[in-house]
Amino acid sequence: LYIVRAGEAGAIERVLRDYSDKHRATFKFESTDEDKRKKLCEGIFKVLVKDIPTTCQVSCLEVLRILSRDKKVLVPVTTKENMQILLRLAKLNESDDSLEKVSEFPVIVESLKCLCNIVFNSQMAQQLSLELNLAAKLCNLLRKCKDRKFINDIKCFDLRLLFLLSLLHTDIRSQLRYELQGLPLLTQILESAFSIKWTDEYESAIDHNGPPLSPQETDCAIEALKALFNVTVDSWKVHKESDSHQFRVMAAVLRHCLLIVGPTEDKTEELHSNAVNLLSNVPVSCLDVLICPLTHEETAQEATTLDELPSDKTAEKETVLKKNTMVYNGMNMEAIHVLLNFMEKRIDKGSSYREGLTPVLSLLTECSRAHRNIRKFLKDQVLPPLRDVTNRPEVGSTVRNKLVRLMTHVDLGVKQIAAEFLFVLCKERVDSLLKYTGYGNAAGLLAARGLLAGGRGDNWYSEDEDTDTEEYKNAKP
Repeated sequence: LYIVRAGEAGAIERVLRDYSDKHRATFKFESTDEDKRKKLCEGIFKVLVKDIPTTCQVSCLEVLRILSRDKKVLVPVTTKENMQILLRLAKLNESDDSLEKVSEFPVIVESLKCLCNIVFNSQMAQQLSLELNLAAKLCNLLRKCKDRKFINDIKCFDLRLLFLLSLLHTDIRSQLRYELQGLPLLTQILESAFSIKWTDEYESAIDHNGPPLSPQETDCAIEALKALFNVTVDSWKVHKESDSHQFRVMAAVLRHCLLIVGPTEDKTEELHSNAVNLLSNVPVSCLDVLICPLTHEETAQEATTLDELPSDKTAEKETVLKKNTMVYNGMNMEAIHVLLNFMEKRIDKGSSYREGLTPVLSLLTECSRAHRNIRKFLKDQVLPPLRDVTNRPEVGSTVRNKLVRLMTHVDLGVKQIAAEFLFVLCKERVDSLLKYTGYGNAAGLLAARGLLAGGRGDNWYSEDEDTDTEEYKNAKP
């Protein structure tokens, strides 16, 4: 602390680097040293206003980031003046026109990290963020670097801070949505992270053999998805018709997101999970872009049958078979197939159903209710023609069996949405639901709907075609 007050940059840097190395993984602090930490925070801010080398600034900010994990330490140092110091170092002042000095990037990143911790842990900082119009400054910084791939860390922590602000202040959500045009801005950030090339208004080129996203691109995309979720959280029930185009663009970007992979399986699941959450905010009428007509090339490939391939072409047969399962009525269903697989993986996990499973089940239910091709494709995948009439509906390892087991789950919300999904796939016809799930499993839903005596729900669906198998017809009595 004496060296910090003395102001000798080299000595300050050495001392703070030692402190940072020692406490890098510290998240709980001793209460006996609280006063010392407060004084160290105050000293660091006094150093940051001086003309010191970039490396010394980074060392100061690294220690400040560690200290800002302690809420009690932040009380005396969270002032408007100190917040403005961090905003200046993070290039969040309107007077900073460009990001040209690469040497300043580590300072910008560390300043944003500090702001994330301080805003999260300090109510005073949250209020000051409103007074300083921090959301607008963050959007301005994003616009400066949205198309520049080599500054992903700056974008990532800018987006994380934007997410925190919109999470903690509902007023900021509407400011981001309408005043700051956050919806198109954040959608463009996602486009940049995914390097999207558009082939049509709402269709992007997908390279299935391309490399996975880098860790930096994936983290940046995840933060953008989380921020977009807060910005659009009420959009599914209240939105202007003029917004439909923007929501369709966002849904098309999310379709692209579902069809690519991250650097690891866990990162891919996290990416897809956030995409599912965001799709739940999209008005259901705009979700038609999740499916798209096959191109002429894809149609020609689809016409190739397995019988036309030589018997030794096993790999080619598997490719055609896999592709055929993702096509329905001339439409590319890859994204819906990914959502279905995602849902099944979440069921197989066997825990955290309310947080992990209900969003994707709700999404698939609403898509099926509103879009005929999606419903018919999912019906083929989840409820194929019934041939196994000897085992109970909840016995087995198919998707149908797993969903039927959920219909009697102890969590009321989980069992309701699982039953609702299957009911919609059955066009809300009681006799069809009973055929696939059994009376006992369906009783809860039917009682809640007043349909125990039979009939169908209130929604209109096209007439049923006869899909009963001979096995089912023989066993039906």
